[in-house]
Amino acid sequence: MSLKWVDVYDIAIELCDQFPEQDPMKVSFPELYEMVMALEAFDDDPQRCGEKILEGIQMAWLEELE
Repeated sequence: MSLKWVDVYDIAIELCDQFPEQDPMKVSFPELYEMVMALEAFDDDPQRCGEKILEGIQMAWLEELE
C-alpha cells in the first residue's frame, strides 16, 4: 500500500507505529513533513503538501494516541 497526502489517518497510524514516544503536539510542521516523507509506504509528490494537510495529520496522530 502506498500512502498519499490525502491518507491523513493512515499516515497518522504509521507515525504512531514508527514514533511511539513522540508527542505530536511537540513536532513542528517542517519536522512532521520530513517524518512523513521518510515513511517507507509514503509515495506522493512533495509539492502537494500544505499546512492544512500537516495540521490534519497532526490532529489525526493525536487522536490515534488517545
